[in-house]
Amino acid sequence: MATTNSSSDTEGLVGWVWESSGRGTVHLITSCLGTIFLCTWVVIHPRVYQRESRATFHKIALFLKTIIAPEFIAVEGLQEWAQCQRMRQDCADSTDGQFNLVHAFYISMLALRYRTEKGDQVIWPNQYTWLLKQRLINWTDHASWGLSIDDISDKNKSDGAAKLLAILQVSWFFIQCMLRVAYHFPLSQLETMTLGYIPLFVVTYFFWWNKPKDIRSPSFVELPAMSEEQFQVFESMAVSNKFDNEGLKCHDSSWNVWYLTPRVFEKEEEERIMANARANSNALLLNRSQSTDVTKSPTPTSNEIDIERAHEHIKLQKDIVLAHWDPGLYRSRIWPVTCLFGVSFGALHLISWNTVFPTIVEMWLWRASAFVSIISMLIFMHFEKVVLRWDGPLTIISLASPALYLLSRVFMMGEVFAALRGEEPSIYDTFESSAYWLSLF
Repeated sequence: MATTNSSSDTEGLVGWVWESSGRGTVHLITSCLGTIFLCTWVVIHPRVYQRESRATFHKIALFLKTIIAPEFIAVEGLQEWAQCQRMRQDCADSTDGQFNLVHAFYISMLALRYRTEKGDQVIWPNQYTWLLKQRLINWTDHASWGLSIDDISDKNKSDGAAKLLAILQVSWFFIQCMLRVAYHFPLSQLETMTLGYIPLFVVTYFFWWNKPKDIRSPSFVELPAMSEEQFQVFESMAVSNKFDNEGLKCHDSSWNVWYLTPRVFEKEEEERIMANARANSNALLLNRSQSTDVTKSPTPTSNEIDIERAHEHIKLQKDIVLAHWDPGLYRSRIWPVTCLFGVSFGALHLISWNTVFPTIVEMWLWRASAFVSIISMLIFMHFEKVVLRWDGPLTIISLASPALYLLSRVFMMGEVFAALRGEEPSIYDTFESSAYWLSLF
């Protein structure tokens, strides 16, 4: 690769190069964009939508997120895989160990629903686990619930062979780039950015290997007979109501396609906060009732306590959550490794540190943007939960880090194409790969 970027270097730069004995600009662009497509669109496993338009828009939204920030999709895959592993373990005793990751993924992607008078509602993973543990349903009837492996496979639009083919094609691009480095040929900025997607593509595919893909028809089931108290408990366990189909405004909102599927740990976090609010209310009630100065410390009525709890609940509902990492992962020993994968995308852009750019300004902006993306992502992943709400001085840091990351990504994505107007001529030189392999023996 080139080692400098002085003014003398820029004089011999070339713009558009047609296909010749080497490779041309069209070949460079198509091979990189094709690999990026495999690393993004093909790897996406969206949740289940009955309406085809919603399913398509949701997949496009995930595609755009993956293009801009593939780290988030990789971590999302890790979090979903971790949830499914916990669900599989929780259901093991009630299913004689027959409940596997395919079943867990199928339920987690909102593919299990029950009908109501107004439409239908999602059966969330924790709700299904609760039904099993309460012996309200029996695993022997899982086929009637659409949980037969054969039925899920029939709906699945992808298989292991297709995934393996994508991995082979991406691996071939990686090998080609490594051979160019071995032959001391420079990589273009576009190739460098493309390489950044590959490790995150592999990680995401690993976690989603058993996840069904592009399922359009959910399984509708009849809920078992429950007492009124049991049904209230069942309904209270719903992680979210945004993905139900009962004609409410929140159900028909187009913004739903942009949201990541909420996880059970988010519901557990909400319940913990509500439990703390109730405990604080009860403690306040006890302190005031025991106060000797009744006039200064009047005992709050049950209505006042209910209002306080309601305010806490409303506060939770209105919060715009930008990120919420799984507490089990966030507090585990593997989280530092997860952070390293999170910053790997920006770090791999530094491969073009010494690549010649059309101008000195663009070279230093590229280097600065790579560092900004690394540092901002590392800071962002150190916050367990990032909410669009003022919560002290750290709020500025937690909200500024994703904003800076987004800006750095937008610049680098534009720069990889702008740099094509003035590349080193050796960018388009090729080699005989067979000669390289023969030289090893």
